Amino acid sequence: MDEILDLALTVEDPRWEEAIPVLDALVDRVVRTTLEMAGEQDPVEVSVVLTTDAAVRDLNRDYRGKDKPTNVLSFASRDQDMPQLPGEPEVLGDIIVAFETTQAEAAEQEKSFSDHFSHLLVHGTLHLLGFDHQDEKEAGEMEALEVEILARLGISDPYADGEVVAVDDDR
Repeated sequence: MDEILDLALTVEDPRWEEAIPVLDALVDRVVRTTLEMAGEQDPVEVSVVLTTDAAVRDLNRDYRGKDKPTNVLSFASRDQDMPQLPGEPEVLGDIIVAFETTQAEAAEQEKSFSDHFSHLLVHGTLHLLGFDHQDEKEAGEMEALEVEILARLGISDPYADGEVVAVDDDR
């Protein structure tokens, strides 16, 4: 499945690399597994930006009208009818993750930073593929797929205790 993903990883805050020593490998594994399990078969390009709450707050304010940081934002290109160059992978879009919020949530939920971050990457990648959680049915389908993907990655079900897990604060 090497040719399925062209991954661009940008680390804007060095705390990410301090928190997860094998950051590049983890991001690649999580995004690839999500694409595979969601049924994506064509080559795609995904950008992942690991940044700060301040940067995410600016994006959240400017693009979603919410003047506060959040854990993950996804900007899907698939929804924009972007032209695709022949022979090039489809540009799926960007996933942006905030360090401080991710760290605080992991501690609050008593999860490892790496596992919570992986969940956010799965969630963000599914958004790029067109999954959403605007209503109960969509949320149930997306969460079920998240749980399945996380299990494949060796990560426990984040929804198992019945607690609503805020991912990208739409709920």
